[in-house]
Amino acid sequence: MKITGAEVFLVALPSRREHTWASKMETPIGHHAIVRIDTDEGISGWGESPAIATWGGAHMRQYGETPITVRHLVLDYLLPAITGCDPADIGLIHQRMDKVVKGNPYAKAAIDIACYDAAGRALGVPVWQLLGGKRRDGIEVAHSLGIMPVEQCVEEAVQAVAEGARTIKCKTGLDPARDVALVKALRERLGDEIRIRVDGNEGYETIHEAVTVTRAQEEWGIFLCEQPLAGADALAEVQRRVNVPVMADESAWTALDIIELHEKRAAQCFSCYVTKPGGLWRARQQAELAAHLGLYCDIGGSIEMGIGNAANLHLGVSLERAILPSVCPVTRIEGVEGPEIAGVYYRDDVIAEPLRFEDGKLLCPDGPGLGIEVDEEKVRHYALAEAARA
Repeated sequence: MKITGAEVFLVALPSRREHTWASKMETPIGHHAIVRIDTDEGISGWGESPAIATWGGAHMRQYGETPITVRHLVLDYLLPAITGCDPADIGLIHQRMDKVVKGNPYAKAAIDIACYDAAGRALGVPVWQLLGGKRRDGIEVAHSLGIMPVEQCVEEAVQAVAEGARTIKCKTGLDPARDVALVKALRERLGDEIRIRVDGNEGYETIHEAVTVTRAQEEWGIFLCEQPLAGADALAEVQRRVNVPVMADESAWTALDIIELHEKRAAQCFSCYVTKPGGLWRARQQAELAAHLGLYCDIGGSIEMGIGNAANLHLGVSLERAILPSVCPVTRIEGVEGPEIAGVYYRDDVIAEPLRFEDGKLLCPDGPGLGIEVDEEKVRHYALAEAARA
């Protein structure tokens, strides 16, 4: 089987509400690039890139991407480099992509996901099998509260818990007083059985501020503190002064970042993305290295649509130490019954059927490839412009 071409769609889904965090207060969620690769055997694979211009590593170590840059790189650089390759030859595909484009992992991730999908479909096996096997059936969902007033956050959390969420993630980092008041209000309203985690997205200005806020939040039972400020050195100082585990996100893009975090004792866990390392192939490499060094992880992301989220699930069920509740969106299909709030960020999706959400977990599909069917009419309906083909 050989790759013969691709089509890239720039798609915007209708969101349930605005979802913002400290480093992204303007760009709307759900404006993503969707890639379909085609082969000479008539089998196609789908990938997704939730690229955001303001999303990158600490101190400009990695740069932001956009759906438009993804489209440009996929069609003008990456696709010509891999045309004629078998989608199953994923190591070779990454080698060829890296020769023609430095960095830009979100563009490469879209190709990587689509290749895994096509290879799984051709072989009649799910992507999790290509990644080494399934260790669990699904991933526990952490419902994420964007930067919103405390009262709005609490009411949404109550509804999410009523629909099955068992973990609440609080976006923080802009207002220390609000961040402590939010955790306190959630704990008082939700009780002791619901887990609460916080994520500053590098928003705090100083180590002192990050430590002070985290210690105050600890009194109300948070179980981890994610990326309160930028850089591994700063994270290491926070980890030294607080009692809960520090999670690295913006500081954990590559396997080399994992080595740095370990050497500096900067974090006990990290947020493992399909996209930040450049796709499923490199994400597994990163996660296996981290596991050997004693770090555990969640499956992070940028509020993916159904295609990217299916990739999240296949990665999450295959990794030994992906044990933390994760912000894997619960798919909402217009006209189909399902949760209204818990894990829901969009009012519709581009996949034909929602991913299964049961007992607070998203279950990983078992069908060939990603195990989903893409509704191409929906893709074209939500496309922002005419699709580009090569």
